[in-house]
Amino acid sequence: MNPDYRHHVLTFPTPEALAEAAADRIVGRMLARRGPIAICLTGGSSPHPLYRLLGSDSYRQRIPWERVHWFIGDERFVPDTDPLHNMAAARRLLLDGRAPASHVHPIPTDLSNPDQAARIYESELQAFYGDNRLASSRPLFDVVLLGLGPDGHVASLFPRQPALEETTRWTVGVPEAAVSPFVPRVTLTLPALNSSAEMLFLVAGKEKRGILSRVLSGEDLPANRCRATGQTIWLVDQEAHPEDVIERE
Repeated sequence: MNPDYRHHVLTFPTPEALAEAAADRIVGRMLARRGPIAICLTGGSSPHPLYRLLGSDSYRQRIPWERVHWFIGDERFVPDTDPLHNMAAARRLLLDGRAPASHVHPIPTDLSNPDQAARIYESELQAFYGDNRLASSRPLFDVVLLGLGPDGHVASLFPRQPALEETTRWTVGVPEAAVSPFVPRVTLTLPALNSSAEMLFLVAGKEKRGILSRVLSGEDLPANRCRATGQTIWLVDQEAHPEDVIERE
């Protein structure tokens, strides 16, 4: 990691305030954009308050649904009826009944293996982008949302696993997760995640304080390899923010 790099951290008193700030940034970027908009959602339970808020009356009427395409940063290789399925949760909380069906782009999990699913999703991303090579001047995504795992992982890019070192593929299969739930995954790689006009990390809860301290101190963790083409912003609630780390905004 570049020793001169400083994380852009914004701290909020509550998870609700954090979700509101994230929603405002996402909708603001949507409204400033002309043409198709690509949002890369994140899995797990951390983004659920944000998804509920974006689906509420105060936000859903501001979203240009007819122009927004919704992708996902990683998926657990389970049926979409399984409670562990990331995009199924996003559909339930935010997308169903609002987003055009053709604008929701789940990672397929009804195939024989995660590698096959990764290849198909990579082709779908490339078709949307209009090229099979990413250009720094034209990000793939307008916004990428990310959480922070207990070991510093992001999406399904775990420390010391091969997927973290991928430089050409946009998506890869992950045969075994390093943390619970221990199911195979499909994940976007760093080249794809970092091809974003804005990257928002959502970090809340005192259980994240230890790993966030390690990230903000510059440890070589997957989260510190994620940096958007444009802005990378850490939205952190007060309980998660480490007392021993002072970061500039």
